[in-house]
This record gives sequence, C-alpha cells and structure tokens, in this order.
Amino acid sequence: MPITSLDQLDPNGTYTYADYLLWQFEERVELLRGKIRQMSAPNRKHQGIVTGLTRLFANALWKNSCKVYVAPFDVRLLRTREDKEVLTVVQPDLCVICDPSKLDARGCNGAPDLIIEILSPGNSRTEMKDKFELYQEAGVLEYWVVSPIEKTIQIWMLDEQGMYISRQPKVEGDIATTPIIPNLEVNVTEVFED
Repeated sequence: MPITSLDQLDPNGTYTYADYLLWQFEERVELLRGKIRQMSAPNRKHQGIVTGLTRLFANALWKNSCKVYVAPFDVRLLRTREDKEVLTVVQPDLCVICDPSKLDARGCNGAPDLIIEILSPGNSRTEMKDKFELYQEAGVLEYWVVSPIEKTIQIWMLDEQGMYISRQPKVEGDIATTPIIPNLEVNVTEVFED
C-alpha cells in the first residue's frame, strides 16, 4: 500500500532511507536517526538569505570541482551505500560537496564538506543540537548556522579528533571565509539585507 499521506506513518516509528524513497506525499520531511522530522515552508527572509548565499557560493565555485547544492537536496549521512542502512536523510539549506564520488542521481551519499543551515522560528533546537551532533559524527568539515534574528553566522570546523571547534561568530561588518573555498568572502551585512 503506497504511503500518500504523512498521517499514514507512525510519528514514533523508526524509518530508513529505503522507506523514505517510497513515500508519495507532498510534505517535506527529513529523517534524523530514523525519526521523521517535518520541515516547515521557509519564509521570505529565509529564502532571500538562501538566494544570496547561493549566488556567492556558486560564483566562488565557478569552474571548480566543488559544487554547491540547495534544498530540497537529499543528503544521506552514513558511510554506506546500502539504502536500508541509512537512517539519516537531511536537506540542508546549502551544502558544498567537493568529492564527486559522493554524488548520485538521488543527491549526496556521505558527508558534504560544508553545510549551511538558516534558523527559522521553531527549528533552532534541531539545527543547534540534533544536526550539530549528526554533522559532527558524519564528518562534515564545516558547519555554518545563520541566524536572521541575531544577524550572525556561527561557524564550526572539524578538528583532527573529529570534534567541532567554534570560530568567533561573524556579525554585521565581518567577512566570513572558509579554507574549503579560498576565494569566497561573505559580507555578513549583505547576507541580511532585504
């Protein structure tokens, strides 16, 4: 029996990527350790930030082996290519992938090099705690959390022990950079302009 409505699923159940591929409903969801997380529709401010960052990253990566992808784009976080074993499927607002072997027709299978999540009302806990832990465990080299309310960009970088180290938050007037894309400069003030 096809799953055509989110209501057909057990909100306390545990699901795999193989299950996820069979769902035929319109709601956007992610799987965090096998648990369904419904995603809300992004607001205009969120979309403006995504558009601006996408332009900056795409320009900096022009004719580069690294590529930028924007949600909806499935990122499967496990080091296996067996769909039934994948319990985490996220759709980061933006992600940069430098290893083309991680890309397939369905999205990314493995940790992107850089992930950017933009906070929205109601998703702060998920982005700040749950995804932080998932991205760190999966080996995402750099994780940016953009806060439209505080007008900041918090950047974490993976150290040699596989733990995130926080850089000083970038605020209006600052320039955010990353060693992953040496020619990228993100003017924080411009990120939050309407």
